[in-house]
Amino acid sequence: MFNDVYDVIVVGGGHAGSEAAAAAANMGSKTLLITMNLQNIAQMSCNPAMGGIAKGQIVREIDALGGYSGIVSDTSAIQFKMLNKSKGPAMWSPRVQSDRMRFAEDWRLLLEQTKNLDFYQEMVSGLIVENHKVVGVKTSLGIEVKSKTVVLTNGTFLNGLIHIGDKNFGGGRAGERAATGITEQLENLGFESGRMKTGTPPRVDGRSLDYSKMSEQPGDEHPEKFSYLDSTKPLTKQRSCYMTYTSEKVHDLLREGFERSPMFNGRIKSVGPRYCPSIEDKINRFADKDRHQMFIEPEGWNTVEVYVNGFSTSLPEDIQFKALRSVVGFENVKFFRPGYAIEYDYFPPTQLKHTLETKLVDGLYFAGQINGTTGYEEAASQGLMAGVNASLKVQEKDPFTLQRNEAYIGVLIDDLITKGTEEPYRMFTSRAEYRTLLRQDNADFRLTPKGYELGLASKKRLERMEEKQSKSDAFVQFFKDTSVKPEEINPVLESKKSASVKQQDKMFKLFARPNITINDMRQVQSVEDYVITNNLDTEILEQTEIQVKYSGYIEKEKNNADKLSRLENLKIPADFDYSVLKSMSYEAREKLNAIQPVTVSQASRISGVTPADVSVLLVYLGR
Repeated sequence: MFNDVYDVIVVGGGHAGSEAAAAAANMGSKTLLITMNLQNIAQMSCNPAMGGIAKGQIVREIDALGGYSGIVSDTSAIQFKMLNKSKGPAMWSPRVQSDRMRFAEDWRLLLEQTKNLDFYQEMVSGLIVENHKVVGVKTSLGIEVKSKTVVLTNGTFLNGLIHIGDKNFGGGRAGERAATGITEQLENLGFESGRMKTGTPPRVDGRSLDYSKMSEQPGDEHPEKFSYLDSTKPLTKQRSCYMTYTSEKVHDLLREGFERSPMFNGRIKSVGPRYCPSIEDKINRFADKDRHQMFIEPEGWNTVEVYVNGFSTSLPEDIQFKALRSVVGFENVKFFRPGYAIEYDYFPPTQLKHTLETKLVDGLYFAGQINGTTGYEEAASQGLMAGVNASLKVQEKDPFTLQRNEAYIGVLIDDLITKGTEEPYRMFTSRAEYRTLLRQDNADFRLTPKGYELGLASKKRLERMEEKQSKSDAFVQFFKDTSVKPEEINPVLESKKSASVKQQDKMFKLFARPNITINDMRQVQSVEDYVITNNLDTEILEQTEIQVKYSGYIEKEKNNADKLSRLENLKIPADFDYSVLKSMSYEAREKLNAIQPVTVSQASRISGVTPADVSVLLVYLGR
């Protein structure tokens, strides 16, 4: 069946696997995607949504590089919101509510239209490793498939164990079996593994809910989209979500099941996501709160299935049902399926290089939840990077990595491989020290040229980005060069309760005032004429406004990033023996020897490495 040697084999068809397969194939590598169920490619195992705080920036970065997540998020969206709009643009985060079935279907169809990509449905039970190099995989039917590189994206399937109350059974997801064999083999090869936990809420019948008792959560009045391509369009109609709350009565009913809870009776020993706790964890940890928010999210345009966001639980199904029926609007609720928790194997990501290739086995890459992350977006970005680097390795080209000042993807991977994680890692804007540079609106400026060089981003995508950049730069220059008379600008300033001017002044200076918007400036005839003459769209207007208003902050952050890049350029010799640096702390030597950072900058970010330790290293390296 498989006589050819593949360039890249991707194991697992979730968000990480789908992006990895697409990236490798689009870069010209002969690629095989092996997954346990081809009907579930890129399935949304948990909430039917993409994006959100910091995650929306990641989806835009994937799109700017030439990945598929942004495109599919647009084609399957049922609602769009730009979160944090009341804050500065560094915090703005796009999010879509998705049609779960259409999302998976659109991903499947996009992958089927991708050249160089083959598919096979079966469980991979092991790797073929020779002389510390991966050369293929074995399936549960005993079939061997040879490959130059392998990307593992196993999600929650590695020895997955599902918990509902005092019942538990093997599974990687509701209705699907767990994957076995890989963890044990990797441990025998010298890898360290661990266990993590995640959970999901009940799915219910929307026809049984009383939405009149809940508060409606509509999408944005003027929805945007994720992809920078013109081929996807903003929504013209949207579905609303709804919000309701738990109560003391609900909490009391849930407490009745605590002694049967796998979280509290010791059956679950692994760590769950800190920022997405179960409802029983919330009422236990935040006992002073008498209610918690619940977001009622439709699963698609036409289905009646509803996702109960905020009610993740592994309590017994009868307790779940009884408690949920006491929530306002849920008095007559009918279940599609109960919530559950799942434990699964992961491999601490300090065992990886920046390329996501493992340090122990040449040509083997890890991406997604196998690295201890949580979230579709985090997984998809790792998949793209692993697929890119596997392809580059086969082509004997230099690896591709992103720095912390270049992308949230760079922050994510750097955090994972330098600090590791002992709980499911989730991206936040606060994790990025250069978030003013890493905005969702400029991901194409930052990354599309890189995607084009890789062969991922198309010429059309690059040309569209260059046109946008050229037009926004020119518009910023127009404000710097053009003066405005008091009689033209004062009516605008006075309408916004901003101090009027007594003499002619540059528009840039006046536009930079915090309460003056681009729409205010368009009341000046010369500005409006410029917009119309140059056919400037909303995207360019927004980009110009950000560049004018935040120019000082952006410049300061660029200077800080330049300082960082100087340390990034200070390479540390491969296999450097830190034990010779006796004036360095024992903890620093131990951790540096274990992680083997590539640069001084990376070494400085490792937990337990102090500035004094970095100074010792710099002296030794002759700096």
